[in-house]
Amino acid sequence: MELNLENFHVAVIGAGPAGLYGAQELAKAGAQVALFNRDIKPGGLAEYGIYPAKHKMKEGLRAQFEKILALPNIEYLGNVTIGNNGALSLQELFDFGFDAVLVTVGAQGTKWLDLPGEQLRGVYHAKDLVYYYNKLPPFSTGQFEIGKNIVIIGVGNVMMDMAHWLVRELQVDTVTAIARRGPAEVKFDKKEFETVGANVDLVALDAEIERCAPFMRAVGENPEQARQQILAGLPRALPPVSSTRLLFQFLASPREICGNEQQRVVSLQVEEDKLELVNGAIKARGLGTFREIPCDTVIFAIGDSIDPQFGLPIASGEFVHAPAPRFPIDGISHEVYDPQTERPLTGVFLAGWARQASTGLVGVARKDGTNGARAVVEYLKTLPAPRPLHETALRAKLQERGGELITQNDLKKLARAEQAEAKLRGLSEFKFATNQEMLDAVRPT
Repeated sequence: MELNLENFHVAVIGAGPAGLYGAQELAKAGAQVALFNRDIKPGGLAEYGIYPAKHKMKEGLRAQFEKILALPNIEYLGNVTIGNNGALSLQELFDFGFDAVLVTVGAQGTKWLDLPGEQLRGVYHAKDLVYYYNKLPPFSTGQFEIGKNIVIIGVGNVMMDMAHWLVRELQVDTVTAIARRGPAEVKFDKKEFETVGANVDLVALDAEIERCAPFMRAVGENPEQARQQILAGLPRALPPVSSTRLLFQFLASPREICGNEQQRVVSLQVEEDKLELVNGAIKARGLGTFREIPCDTVIFAIGDSIDPQFGLPIASGEFVHAPAPRFPIDGISHEVYDPQTERPLTGVFLAGWARQASTGLVGVARKDGTNGARAVVEYLKTLPAPRPLHETALRAKLQERGGELITQNDLKKLARAEQAEAKLRGLSEFKFATNQEMLDAVRPT
């Protein structure tokens, strides 16, 4: 006989796409879901990571998320941090009676290269800047010294988002994207290129590809094909709004960020690379020759990492998955594993970027969140009976440890307040920049 899950309680931690769609899947299965979110607003990177100009995409996602949060067996608890340094630990969630926990906190850390000079003024991670211009507190009120000649380390879609902001909004003098590999291995989409393609210095790009051509041909890469791939979005590029030059430098591995007496960035030192075939794979290898690229700002756009303070076992920079999961979904393990005991952490599951950082966008997160929830459902079916949830004690503990809980009703009030402010200011969208402003909007004195 099919087990009735309506009396089981699952805590979903993180209300980005993976957490929201995971909560929806659990609710459809009948479970009672408490959706804990560090931020006041739900959405995660769908709210705070997508470029602000993509209004239609954001509005569509917000409408989907509102429908999920309206499900009767999902309770939204925003402005609550879960983890070792949070209002509640993972163990406390189980102590209060939750039957399972689905962790979808995303990849809250940032990847760096541990270069000399990373502490200099003018060195930033792209994630912090994305949060800044998308108005995620506390990044929204941060002070970022952006100069006129910017180097971005990385050649993926995040680099393109950075270039979009620097070229079309800040209108800096130069933006130089650095890649340790060759022109054939850029990672950005044609659609993202369209926002800044008109600012590419084509003469400089051709010279750079010509410089790299002998190394490319040596490993079977086609320089002209790589050029076409890079410029595929050029025919539909937006008209330029600035004279910013967008440059690319390939086969260049960052080695040191150089500064002046004021501890401000003045250049990036790179080692020149060549390409080699190693066991059938193309690798970049240093030539032992170095040069400096003058700049006053360096931005790392090389991906994200999990939060080491969250409270789960970590290996190789990610939360550890069970190598032989009891509840695999499509052959993938969503179960947390403790290498010290060589056993899974009972009832704890991963989904989204918490399971695999920087992998895919909203569609991928949706699928992984849904699959993680399916693994939780299979686990719940093995339990003899649900445990009682001590909800009153849980809320009392949250109150005791500070912070104001944000509910679904609060989110509706906040949306109305921001819409009214946007109308008053003649804007297509308005966001309060601080948590306090948002709290004042939902609980006016």
